[in-house]
Amino acid sequence: MMKQEFTVWFGKLRLDEEGGIMNCSLFDKDPEMLSKVVTSLQENVQSVPLKRPDLREAAIECGFVELEEDYDILLREVCIKAAKSQISRTDTDDARIIQAVEALDDIDKNVNELSERLFEWYGRYFPELDMTGEELARFVASYGSRANVPAEHKLFEKASSSMGSELSFADEELLRAIANNICSLYDTRRYIENYINTSMESVAPNLCNIAGAPLGARLMSMAGSLQKLAAFPSSTVQVIGASRALFKHLRSRAPSPKHGIIFNHPVIRNAPWWQRGKLARALAAKISLAARTDFYSGEIDRSIAEALERKLENIRQANAVAPKKEPHPKPHSREKGSKRKQGARNRKKGGKS
Repeated sequence: MMKQEFTVWFGKLRLDEEGGIMNCSLFDKDPEMLSKVVTSLQENVQSVPLKRPDLREAAIECGFVELEEDYDILLREVCIKAAKSQISRTDTDDARIIQAVEALDDIDKNVNELSERLFEWYGRYFPELDMTGEELARFVASYGSRANVPAEHKLFEKASSSMGSELSFADEELLRAIANNICSLYDTRRYIENYINTSMESVAPNLCNIAGAPLGARLMSMAGSLQKLAAFPSSTVQVIGASRALFKHLRSRAPSPKHGIIFNHPVIRNAPWWQRGKLARALAAKISLAARTDFYSGEIDRSIAEALERKLENIRQANAVAPKKEPHPKPHSREKGSKRKQGARNRKKGGKS
């Protein structure tokens, strides 16, 4: 007789060919432990017998519970604990960094719009003020109306002789409130940047060492997680952030993009145009290697940065001189023009005859 072993959330069952229970080894009625069993069964799919017994009846038959109501109550509690544990597992360190990067994008969008609105609004009352962004917000939050600028301030003369209209008390209070909010957003942005830099040094030290904390966090955010970034080939890492140029290349005969967001790295941004493609390829390869090292081992590997520096120096030496750009003449341009002129002459002759 063929026996089959089958693991369920409350124990291990040994079945006969007909699906009947021959023997059962029950787990303890600890909801915390049983929730781990449920999670393990979800992650590790097992072969299910063709003739599987009803689990509720099997639990009663094996003596795990006495009533069907007891089975349902315990199973509900176990499933809730398993769901909570799975949700908590998604709150990883790299997920928090990604949230910080997205919060940084939201702040940049809002602060740019509010700063532009403050510039246009306050410019009606002090058009000579040559300030924008945070500098303007700090000035408005500190002084409000130009009449409040002290005599020792470097802008006192401009404020005294300004051709702008007078600022009412209500407008001054409103503009100061907007300026204070903008200043608060700038302060929050700096706080988030410091959080990203500190977190990247502990979560992905190799990636932080190769790409820098801001760029490394941005790559993780665009990939979705450190695990997904580690799974990307270097060719994909090279063009992350260049989706429009890549799709344009795939749809038409446009040239393929040489780099995506990694262009913001000083190695590529400060390099001459003819070296950027090769430098981006070398940098993307080491970024991919650094992400894999961070995800699978978490140990700092100084050799990655040393190998990258040697590779970059070799590329710079081998491509020290800009290549000559060969002109692309328009083919048969004269022949087309001469044919059009000859055709016009023939039509004129035909009209005269």
